[in-house]
Amino acid sequence: MKKTGRRSSNIDDRRGSNSSLVVGGGGLGALVFAVIVTLLTGDPGPILDQVVQAPSQQRPTQSQPSSPEEEALADFTSVVLADTEDTWNTIFQQQIGQDYPEPTLVLYSGSTQSACGLGQAAMGPFYCPADQQVYIDLSFYNDLKRRHQAPGDFAQAYVIAHEVGHHVQNVLGISNQVRGLQSRASKSEANQLSVRLELQADCFAGVWANRADRARDILEQGDIEEALNAASQIGDDRLQQQSRGVVVPESFTHGSSAQRMRWFKQGLATGDIEQCNTFATNQI
Repeated sequence: MKKTGRRSSNIDDRRGSNSSLVVGGGGLGALVFAVIVTLLTGDPGPILDQVVQAPSQQRPTQSQPSSPEEEALADFTSVVLADTEDTWNTIFQQQIGQDYPEPTLVLYSGSTQSACGLGQAAMGPFYCPADQQVYIDLSFYNDLKRRHQAPGDFAQAYVIAHEVGHHVQNVLGISNQVRGLQSRASKSEANQLSVRLELQADCFAGVWANRADRARDILEQGDIEEALNAASQIGDDRLQQQSRGVVVPESFTHGSSAQRMRWFKQGLATGDIEQCNTFATNQI
């Protein structure tokens, strides 16, 4: 992805200002669970709350200077966020007829407080609807490359665009509708609704890529393959196979690798948010 373009002013850089956390009770189990099932989650509140409720002790940590590599990642993240702002501002004005409330993206190291609870690096990137902020510990990009075999700058851009997609869902009232339905549904039905919400965010990420490339020519050779590989590597089926050795479709909360790739490609091919209605089809 071309790294030219403006930088976003909606960055809250908390790196170096956090505290380390010694977790007791069930908190560690919650974090291990979170690593498996909440990568790129839309609303991490329930699992984060488990960590917050566990006995814990905070210790202040010394601020460490960031490396040039980390600063380059922070700068790239700001470029991508700015590009999502430009894209969604246009879509909201032209298709929805309202202003787009731009989210803040929080950069943090280790742990940080959010309105959804305590955010930890082990959770991966997440969007908190309660404060309309995206949270990212930049070390996740190393995990994406090494643990999940999804290298490349556009794989990183896809992660940001997916979380911004959850912000769009929140602004449009989709997230609240889904949570309302989930409160009255069985566990398996609630999981299916979660999958549809995640796949729509993948589709919205594809819409961003389509619109941004048409308007600003951001894509380079191999970028789309990087994003599709990232979507594939973090599918529920692949993560469950790696962690459990068995795949349980009824427990999916984010979608299979094939589903995630399909809906990202849907948004990428059409550039149309109307083509991202994952709730209006029997086959996702």
